[in-house]
Amino acid sequence: MSGLLQELVGDRKLLIAVAAMNEAQAVLGGFGVESGGVAPWQAVALAPGVDLVITGVGKAAAAGGVASVLGARAGVYAGVLSLGIAGTLVPGGVHLLGSVALASTSIFADEGVLTPNGFETFAAAGFGPFPDGSLGLPITPAWGRALACLCPHPPAPIATLSTCSGTDEAARQVVQRTNATAEGMEGAAVALVAVRHALAFAELRVISNTTGRRAGQVWKLPEALARLGALARQIAR
Repeated sequence: MSGLLQELVGDRKLLIAVAAMNEAQAVLGGFGVESGGVAPWQAVALAPGVDLVITGVGKAAAAGGVASVLGARAGVYAGVLSLGIAGTLVPGGVHLLGSVALASTSIFADEGVLTPNGFETFAAAGFGPFPDGSLGLPITPAWGRALACLCPHPPAPIATLSTCSGTDEAARQVVQRTNATAEGMEGAAVALVAVRHALAFAELRVISNTTGRRAGQVWKLPEALARLGALARQIAR
């Protein structure tokens, strides 16, 4: 087991959760594992002390996939790493494409009520999804320190959305509510399952695209997936 993995999990295991099959293939390749026969919602061994689960895209799939693996076996794992790609919420963030983002907090960004006076979060209404009533979960501090070597930028909030930001106004509102610098579709849901099982959690993503006006978005998906594979190799080694 690599020094990084040893620092994260000790004598237990790491569960890596990815959403889409192309993300999974990048991670499997990074660990030198063949992708044939890999099925969603089943734990796949990547290396001693490391398992992978492919959840599917979105909050429900992510929560269900991780929970199905943990089940009565949660004690086997030290924690869960949500790993994948994301869109940058930084205006003019083309220079960030291909870079690695480590969450400081994973936040449910669109759980709430749309009122005549604007969007009201479930946290403001008094029933946020996390045990303390909030919409976000800070990553486990020790994991944040260990994973910081993989990310050149300081940790920042990452928003979890069901509806991605395809207009400038949508992106602006997400930033206004969360202060997030990137958005994905699974992190906070994975965090919720982890905290309910009393496990550590972190979210690490490679920036694949800009957000905002759909016609003006810039995508570098192949490059981001290649970087994701390289990131997996760093974790493995």
